[in-house]
Formats: sequence, C-alpha cells, structure tokens
Amino acid sequence: MKKLLVVFVGAILLLGLLLPVSAFAKIDYKWGWYERARYEFWKNLFDTNNDTKDNRGYFWFKTSVWGQADFSKDISVYAKLTNSNKAYTYWYQSASGKKGYRYDINEVFVDNLYLDLKDFLQLPVDLRLGRQDFLGTYGEGFILMDGTPGDGSRSFYFNAAKATWKIDKKNTLDFLYMNDPRDDDNLPIINKQSPENVLASSHEWASGLYHKNDAFKNLHWENYYLYKGEKGTSAAGAAMTRQTTRLSTIGSFAKYNFAPSWAVRAQFAGQFGSYGDNKRQGLGGYAYLDKDFKDAKWSPSASIGYLYLSGDDTKTTRNEGWDPIFSRWPWISELYVLSIAADAEAGYWTNLNAVRASFVLRPTSKTKLSLWYNYLRANENTASTTVLSGTGKTRGHLPQARLDYKINKNINTYVLAEYLIPGNFYAKKDQALFCRYELELKF
Repeated sequence: MKKLLVVFVGAILLLGLLLPVSAFAKIDYKWGWYERARYEFWKNLFDTNNDTKDNRGYFWFKTSVWGQADFSKDISVYAKLTNSNKAYTYWYQSASGKKGYRYDINEVFVDNLYLDLKDFLQLPVDLRLGRQDFLGTYGEGFILMDGTPGDGSRSFYFNAAKATWKIDKKNTLDFLYMNDPRDDDNLPIINKQSPENVLASSHEWASGLYHKNDAFKNLHWENYYLYKGEKGTSAAGAAMTRQTTRLSTIGSFAKYNFAPSWAVRAQFAGQFGSYGDNKRQGLGGYAYLDKDFKDAKWSPSASIGYLYLSGDDTKTTRNEGWDPIFSRWPWISELYVLSIAADAEAGYWTNLNAVRASFVLRPTSKTKLSLWYNYLRANENTASTTVLSGTGKTRGHLPQARLDYKINKNINTYVLAEYLIPGNFYAKKDQALFCRYELELKF
C-alpha cells in the first residue's frame, strides 16, 4: 500500500534472496513496551490574553509495543505500534462559549517499521529502510528531529531510506531520503481518529547528505546538505507555509572540549531556494559555552549562549524567514513551541534571537534540577494582528524549571514549569504558563 509499503515489501523480498532458508530457523526475537502518562496545563499560550479563555488541562497517555527479529548479526526487522490519547479535564472553547472535557481512545498506528541491513553486500554500508525515528541522531536536532510535527509527541517518524557509509572508524556519511505526507495514510490505522491527525502542514519530502567526523582530538564535527520540498497549504493563516517551497540547507555543527571541564558547541546553516514565485533565503544558528563543576557539591553545570533564526522582511518580495526544516519540536521550550504559532504555525521556529542560560544541580544520583532563563526577541517587526502588536521586537522573558527523578532503570518521572512574561512584540501582555507532570516506563 502506497510507496512506503512497496519499498518495505521490496526490502523484505531482497532479504529473502540474501538469506538461505536455514537462516530463518535461527531468528532471535526481542520485544518490549513503553508507557508515558502526562498531565499538562496551558494558560494563554497562543495569545498572551486572559480574555480569550482558551486555557486547557488534560491527561495524555501514550502506549507503545515494539518487537525486533534478528535474522543474523547483520539483518533485522523492527516494528512498533503506538496508541496516543488525551482526556481533557478542562477546555474552554471560545468559539462555542462552552467549557468541559472530552475523551477518545483514538487510534493504534504503525509508529516504526523498518529493515536494517548492515555491511550490505559485504560493503562498509549500513541500510535502514522504512518508517524510522531520527531522535537525537543529528546535530542536537537543529535541522533533523521530528518528521511528524503536527501531532506533537504522538510520533516522530520519517518515512525514509538511510544509507550509512562507514568511511573509516571516525568518519561516516549518511545518504538520506524522506517522504512524509500531510496525513497518516501510508500504513493502516486501527480506530482512526476523526478528524484525523495532521502530521505536517503539507506533503514534505527531502534528500541529502550528512557527514560526521571524530578524527580530531576533543572535536566532534558534523556537516550536512539537505534539499527539501514543501507542497504548500494555500491556507490564509499559514504565514510561512502557504506557498510551495523548494529549499537547500547547508550547515555545520561542532562541539569542542578545550579543557577538562569546558566545552563550546555551535551550529550555523544557510538556506536558499524558492517560496512560490519568489526567492527564499534564511540564516540560523547558535553558540554555547558549557562548564562542568564535577568536583563541587551536587555536581553543578552551567551553560550560556545565543541563538539566531532569521525573520521575513515583509518590505521585500523575498521570504527571508528561517525554515526549521524537520525541527518543529520543543527545541528550547515546551511553552514557546506553541506560542510561536502566532508568527507562523506551532513549532515553526523563525524570526527569533535569544540569550539562553542554564544551571543544573544533581542533589542525588537519582535527582536532577534544571533551571533556564531565556530573553527572547524578534529580528523583524510583524504586521499587526490580534495577537502580535507590530510595534516592538521584544518577545519577552521565559524562565523554566524542571525536576527529574529516576526511580529505577525502567521508571522515570519529572515536573516541568515554564512562565512567559511577554514584551511589546505582543498586543496583549498577560503572562502565559505551561506545567507538566510526566511518568515514563520502559521495559
């Protein structure tokens, strides 16, 4: 069914050709399950306005069951099924003027389904074909992280083919191809939600190269080129995704440990291409200085840095806004990943510069307290809307706090709170609040 299923079935047939019949009698099976339970409360996240009464509170349950079949040390198949559902305890819908709750068991969907072929044809090349995650794989998630941003953390997958050329022990080069539809219609869904989950703004596809290098002492270095197409939504409110986009992104990420307890990490990327009939270009990146105090009480660590994502200058015919490519996830904030919807869409990180500082304490081996402060600004004034004032560039101050506790190797929990004090970039300046409690079990 559909292109992804054809590719995967073709890969299975190839697997049958590569393996003798006797190999299937020696299959090694693994399986496990994952459960995540959250409670979240949102206040004024989308408009910093008390009057609209769009606050909400809900429980969010995510359950996954996974299995892996190893046919040999070089050939395996992995599959994961997931159910994600929410139970709203409070949701004031301003359009209807009603508040209340709702619950739906929703759906069971194919979260991952891929074939691994290592040292393919006895070459130093590993293949992974099918629906797969890239979580934490590439450059701190600045470009490549979430292939399905429209459904939040329900899923992260890419319908993708990845070939990793192991150049030597310290160099790899990934050849990537991704094809992600707007809706989850490549593989079957049990009890499909109505209206169905929108996975992205529109149909998206991309191909590219990603190089990782550890040849230099104390330096990890990554370089990449990615060409992405976005079909466009034609929606009036989609400020940055309305038109068809063709975009090349070239960038580099590096982390250098220049002393036993000091490190600097930075990433920079440039973009060029088209947005509808007009040209598109963008710049984005960040730089941080990190310090560990491992010998001090509670093993503190600290970091300070600056990030920049270009904004669209509405006085020109070009679109200069940064396109987050496949990085529409809570990169720096669970709260602001939703608030930035006033600029474009939820998770569409663009037109932003920020000073960001963090401080971490570890009172016990199982406990970690993380504190952040963010001073947020816009690079370009935005035309006045009901949410954005168009009179200033100060987005505001955003303090954050998170307390993690590791109960055992299988169970983790944390509490997170974020508080936005909006600036003159917004028409209204009522504070916004995001709170979450999470319990996670992995077996």
